[in-house]
Amino acid sequence: MTSRAASLTAVGLVVAGLACQEVGASLAYLLFPQAGPLGMVMLRLVFTAVILLAIARPRLRGHDAAAWRAVVAFGLVLAVMNGFFYLALERLALGVTVTIEVLGPLVLSIIVSKRASAWLWALIAFAGVLFLGGGGWDRLDPLGVVFALGAAVSWAGYILAAATVSNSFPKLDGLALAMAVGAIAALPFGIIDAGAALLRPEVLALGAAIAVLSSTIPYTFELLALRRISAGAFAVLMSLAPATAALAGFLLLEQHLTWLEVVGIGLVIVASAGAVRAAPRAMSTPLESGAPS
Repeated sequence: MTSRAASLTAVGLVVAGLACQEVGASLAYLLFPQAGPLGMVMLRLVFTAVILLAIARPRLRGHDAAAWRAVVAFGLVLAVMNGFFYLALERLALGVTVTIEVLGPLVLSIIVSKRASAWLWALIAFAGVLFLGGGGWDRLDPLGVVFALGAAVSWAGYILAAATVSNSFPKLDGLALAMAVGAIAALPFGIIDAGAALLRPEVLALGAAIAVLSSTIPYTFELLALRRISAGAFAVLMSLAPATAALAGFLLLEQHLTWLEVVGIGLVIVASAGAVRAAPRAMSTPLESGAPS
């Protein structure tokens, strides 16, 4: 395969992975009336953990206490991040939710950057947030915005936790174990929120499908893409997440956005791509992690 063909293939894999994530998020949204947002979080984490544990088969021996503390912290951040995201999605449009959430890694990349240009991306992102109000913040549910901001902060924590765990566990081992921790943490909240819906086979089947669409397929496509393009190019492509989320919300959930909101999403995408480019090389790998959508 030529270099150009490999790059085009990688772009297709990244876009397909993002599309799967947003289809999964849309499907989860449609199930909120039956299982609730926290019920869907639990189902997604449980099924994703089962799949990753089966694939990775992580070794439990040979790790010190610090490594296990990092895994537990990573798992808890995973659970909180997904919880905030789905709670926000219950109240906000998918494109708006993902755009606000992307501010987490965006701000983190700006903070760790030592380049003056980072502040330009910060200003562009701030302008995007203002436009996101669509000319009136009263259109956005305040609690939904708070949840989305919680997801943004959690995503920044996810990036830092992922970097720590990746230094102690090989391949997917750390992620698989952290996902198991997150699933256990989400269990009581999910059971309370979903209740008797968890006894319905169709809900469980759809929960498994959401796990595959939102986690398994995107993770696989991301790994394949990273073999064909640089980490920096990959991270820039991942900045398209708000656009794919807005498109999925429009096509699958009939969530219409004002032109001001579309401009806001576009500005945040530009800021994210620019901030990734300006970030130190050491930040490239953690920033590759996909969104929890």
